[in-house]
Amino acid sequence: MRFRASEWARLVAGPLAGLILCAAGAALAAESSFPEDATLILEAKPMKGSKRVPTLQIDAKSKASFDLWCTRVPAQFVVVGDTVTILLGTPTRQQCDAERADADEDLLASLQAVSSWSRREDVVTFEGERPLRFRIATN
Repeated sequence: MRFRASEWARLVAGPLAGLILCAAGAALAAESSFPEDATLILEAKPMKGSKRVPTLQIDAKSKASFDLWCTRVPAQFVVVGDTVTILLGTPTRQQCDAERADADEDLLASLQAVSSWSRREDVVTFEGERPLRFRIATN
């Protein structure tokens, strides 16, 4: 049985369009989902004399660890839709200067005030008293 080009195009076009739409939908869903098994880097400049910037490591079960300017804090994320609650654990403090310690305290207070989140491509924003923007590490 031979198909004419117009018949062939009609037979292939529908399923092909469906596959393309499914792939686009999956990409959009992944782009807007809460990042698990990911490292996020705070959009901030390093402090004077350092290259370090706070990071957030999230595992597949929404357990996390914040590495701040000089403190590490375990955490647990509870995410329902665009609402998020961050449960902070006991910080592991290290010796550091007053500027970094104050920055850690300020960042911890901001994290405790987070109430919602959004994601646009590789940027995750936590909303609260002030927005905290993190980039998903791609390496």
